[in-house]
Amino acid sequence: MAHTPTFHDAQATAARIGFAAVVDALALASREYLAGTIHCPARIGVPLAGSGISLSMPASAADISIHKLVNVQPANAAQGLPTILGVVTVCDARTGQPLCFLDGPVLTGRRTAGVSLLGMRTFAPANVAKVLLVGTGTQAAFHLAGLAELYPQCRVLVKGTSPEAERKFCDANRSVHASIEPCPSRIPDDVQVVIALTSSRKPVYDEPASKDRLVIGVGAFTPEMAEIGPRTLEGSDIYVDDPVGARHEAGDLLQAKVDWARVKPLASALETRDRARPVVLKTVGSAAWDLAAARVALSSNAR
Repeated sequence: MAHTPTFHDAQATAARIGFAAVVDALALASREYLAGTIHCPARIGVPLAGSGISLSMPASAADISIHKLVNVQPANAAQGLPTILGVVTVCDARTGQPLCFLDGPVLTGRRTAGVSLLGMRTFAPANVAKVLLVGTGTQAAFHLAGLAELYPQCRVLVKGTSPEAERKFCDANRSVHASIEPCPSRIPDDVQVVIALTSSRKPVYDEPASKDRLVIGVGAFTPEMAEIGPRTLEGSDIYVDDPVGARHEAGDLLQAKVDWARVKPLASALETRDRARPVVLKTVGSAAWDLAAARVALSSNAR
């Protein structure tokens, strides 16, 4: 019998992609992607009116295939409209039959935060007590929600472009995670995880590498962007979520002229990890991670 695919809006998509489940799904997908059993070509972009762009990102595995179509239109901000819009089509890989449609920005936000949380599970202590979010945008909000679910005991500091931006973000999100506050001008020594979530073109974090502090770079996704500085990178073991995409999109590493022989896939550290060395995790995203999140959503549907 023909199946009528269901459409899940932003709220329904968020409800189906819990952070604990998506971290587990991402760990599995990262191993599959490294082994070549998830197929994920480079994304395709075509221009939209003005400075907009439409991005096409497919991926397939033995069980499902997905196609994420996301439109980015910066001009929408002046009209009070979202700048990122899109949908993820999820299909049965065996029949090709569409199973459901998921909200693209929400799925992307939750799986992106999920990769950072997988990095924390891999490289940081289980009882993380203090995390710094650098950035006050949409991805900072997704990461805060993930921290609230998986690390409810931790204090979260926020560093933005101004004290006003920090206070505004904290006030708007205190119901998500009560223990949130602006970061002092000097980063406290006991911060165990720093997550950079900006589109900066110059480093927003360049402290000496420390084995007691995991640094995760999320926001920079073009060669022109760089959040993590060379001083931090030079003294750290460097991991990336997608070894292929990072060579084209990890501006932090490209601008610092990092030797790619030093760069290792996150999947390689999931089983055996060394916490005796400082670690930087650079993430650039992948449709393979969208596929992992879609698996979680389908599993939620089945329950």
